[in-house]
Amino acid sequence: MRILFVCNNASIPGNGICTSVRTTVAQLRKAGIDAKVLAGENADLAGPQPDFRLKRFYFPLFQPIIDANGFSYASRDRKIIRQAVEWADVVHIQEPFLLQKTAIRMAQKLGKAVTGTFHMYTENLLSEIPGASWKWSNHLLMLDWRNHFFDHCSDIQCPSQTVRNLLEDYGFKSRLHVISNGIEIPEEPVTVRTHEGPPYLIINVGRFATKKDQITLLRAMRYSRHAKNIQLHFAGNGQLIRQYEREAGALVKEGILKHRPVFAFYNAAQLKELAAQSYLYVHCATIEVEGLGCMEAIREGTVPIIAKGERIATSDFALDERSTFPVRDARALAEKIDWWIEHPRERNEMARRYAESARGYSVEASVEKLIAMFRQA
Repeated sequence: MRILFVCNNASIPGNGICTSVRTTVAQLRKAGIDAKVLAGENADLAGPQPDFRLKRFYFPLFQPIIDANGFSYASRDRKIIRQAVEWADVVHIQEPFLLQKTAIRMAQKLGKAVTGTFHMYTENLLSEIPGASWKWSNHLLMLDWRNHFFDHCSDIQCPSQTVRNLLEDYGFKSRLHVISNGIEIPEEPVTVRTHEGPPYLIINVGRFATKKDQITLLRAMRYSRHAKNIQLHFAGNGQLIRQYEREAGALVKEGILKHRPVFAFYNAAQLKELAAQSYLYVHCATIEVEGLGCMEAIREGTVPIIAKGERIATSDFALDERSTFPVRDARALAEKIDWWIEHPRERNEMARRYAESARGYSVEASVEKLIAMFRQA
C-alpha cells in the first residue's frame, strides 16, 4: 500500500503539521508501508527534501504574516502533482488549501482513494489576520473546507474527540476516526524526577503568536504569591517575542519577578530535558487541535496547567480540574500555579500519573490505527 501525504511544507522547525508529517511518515515506513510526501521544498537546500518536491509560492501582501507564523505555501506544478498521485494508492491531505484541491481533483480523475487529517481550526488561520476572526467568517470558512475539501475524503483523522465533535456538528459526510498524531514513547517508563523548589521552573512551548497567548502566563505573575520564586522559560520563536520580552522585563523591573524569564528555541532533545527539569508546564493557547508540545512535556512527568475553552482540545489531557483554567484568565491561572507550588507532594504524585497517561498516546499505536483507516479507504 502506497500512501501519499500532501502538505504545503514538511520541513519548517517548530510547525506542528510538519512535525506530525515527518514523524508519521517515518513510523509508517518502519511498519512496512510505502509512504511518500508531496510538499514544497525545504528552505534549507542542504537538508532533506520531500519525495515529490514543489517550488515555494509567495503571496503578495500576506507573505510577511505567513512567514511570521511559521508557514509556507507550495506552488501547484500539475506535472509533479500528477506524478505523485499516479504513484499512490491513497492520497492523504494535510491542509484545506489550493495544493490539496488540485491533488483531490487529480486523485478523483485517476480513481485514487482520498483521506485527510483535520490538523487546524479555521481560527488557526483567521486569528492572525486583522479583522478576519469574527464568528461568521470562521463559520463560512468551515463550510468551505467541508464542501470543497473534506467531504471529498472517504475518511478523516481527528486528532482529538473535540475535533470529531466539531466535524459532526458541521455535518461532515466522511467517516471520522479519533486518532492522535501521537508522540514517541520510550519502551521503559520514564523515571520521573521529584521537585521541591525553589526556584520553580515553569515552561511554555509554542510559537510566539496571538493564538498561543503566552501573555496570559506573564500577566499571571502579577497575581501569584510565589512569583519571586518562579523561573519562567518560554521555548519557541515568532513575531511577538519582542512584546513578550518587554513585558517580562517590566515584571523584573517592578520587582514582581526575581528571575528573568528565558526566551529560546530548542531542538527535540533539548525540549525533552527541559521538560524533565520543570515543575509545571503551562499551556495558554486559545486555539489548539491537539497540542503535541504539551503531550511531550507530560511524557516527561511535567504536571500541566492547560487553558480550557471551546476550541482547545489540549485540555482533554488534563486528569482533573487542578490542571485546567479558563482561557485568558490570568488570575485563575495564578491560583492554579500557587496551589501546585504549595502542594509539592501532590505535584510529585501527579507527575507520575501524567507520565503514565502519556503512554496511551504513542505514535506507534496511532500509526496502527491510521493503517487500518487507509486500508478501509
